[in-house]
Amino acid sequence: MSIFRTKSIELLKQEASTHSLHKSLTAVDIILLGIGVIIGTGIFVLTGVAAAKYAGPGLMLSFALAGITVAFVCLAYSELAAMIPIAGSAYTYTYTALGEFVAWLVGWNLILEYSVGASAVAGGWSAYTVGILKSAGIDLPLAITAVPADGGLINLPAVLITLFLTLLLIKGVKESAHANRVLVAIKLIAIFLFLFLAGPKVDVANWTPFLPYGWAGVSAGAAIIFFAYLGVDSVATAAEETRNPSKDMPIGIIGSLGICTVLYISVSAVMTGVVPYSQLNTAEPVSFILRQLGYNFGSALVGTGAIAGLTTVLMVMMYAQTRAFFAISRDGLIPAAICKVHPKYGTPHIITLIVGCGVALISGFTPIHLVAEMCSAGTLFAFIAAMIGVMVLRRTKPDAARPFRCPALSFVATAAILFCLYIMYNLQAGTWLRFVVWSMIGTIIYFLYGRSHSLLNTSVERGSNKAV
Repeated sequence: MSIFRTKSIELLKQEASTHSLHKSLTAVDIILLGIGVIIGTGIFVLTGVAAAKYAGPGLMLSFALAGITVAFVCLAYSELAAMIPIAGSAYTYTYTALGEFVAWLVGWNLILEYSVGASAVAGGWSAYTVGILKSAGIDLPLAITAVPADGGLINLPAVLITLFLTLLLIKGVKESAHANRVLVAIKLIAIFLFLFLAGPKVDVANWTPFLPYGWAGVSAGAAIIFFAYLGVDSVATAAEETRNPSKDMPIGIIGSLGICTVLYISVSAVMTGVVPYSQLNTAEPVSFILRQLGYNFGSALVGTGAIAGLTTVLMVMMYAQTRAFFAISRDGLIPAAICKVHPKYGTPHIITLIVGCGVALISGFTPIHLVAEMCSAGTLFAFIAAMIGVMVLRRTKPDAARPFRCPALSFVATAAILFCLYIMYNLQAGTWLRFVVWSMIGTIIYFLYGRSHSLLNTSVERGSNKAV
């Protein structure tokens, strides 16, 4: 009955073969999944606010700091994903290394990360869509485009896009990956169009002062835009559906991070170089800058790319949420019936429908901006747990097969933990409070339900009865 009982890698693989998901993803699909979820809210929404309020032109350093942190995390994650190619990402890794209770807390916070984050992205998608329709002369009524707290009845566009993507995810991961490829292509075209149009207009004088808020502003900016890097954990959830996870997962995780970090820094440099950072306090900074330069048509095209970008973020976050739930339910910590795999589509259709409806309700009726700040805290906690876990597994399971070994693991994992703690330190007090309350709720649920219904606990009890 120990709350720190661990699950062997062999048992995980055995369970995965019993509740199998279709293996259809390649390394390219993993890279595109990563780009799909990392490039979105961060580049199309958060960059402007972070520059105006926190970092100024130093936002480039904020993205570099966050990128270095995630690079260390990615190296260790790649070892875990290749070693334990099972759905669940940080939750599954922690279960094998640090025990059931810590794994549950990680999984519980992943629920917060994905569901709340997806709801916030759905709200952003709705705002961009309504804005583009308005510029085209189609003015949707406030009643169906805003939540009750903002004077409306329901944010219907957010609900509709969420339900559409839910059906797509139920139909199959390969079909979702095809859609993701198209949307990622549109998004990347929009970003390169912005760099092509705005890049020649950069005035280096706008980069002075480079650090108007000091290094504290760079750190605060990194904490804010860290939301942009939530996709790293999302990508790891796809390990069980990857054809050759030992090879494809490291390539996918590290490749997507490298591409996205370069794009983030490039866009930040152009943004702050074209207009003074103080003017970037807008929810659509990329389109705003192009309008300022007189590229109204280009602004509309980039706005369309932003919608495509937010669509991929929403889809991958919902996908990751269902796979995290799938792994947790397979362990009995939440009702196991919801992990049932559809006989035709090979996807966990029940939990996908539950997640989709939940995200639709939250995005349709709740002002999510305050709660969304909790996403970063939950993700950083999961990263720290995974980093500790990979070091523990090196000691407790030194002979386990490791198709990919993280170089200089002690340094890399320790540096990742320190960077994560530093960024968590810069989160607002309210975010910390909500994170603690959410974790306490999860602890209560575990001791009331999860601990006694754990399949690992049940198997131990059966073994004890046989011995008697």
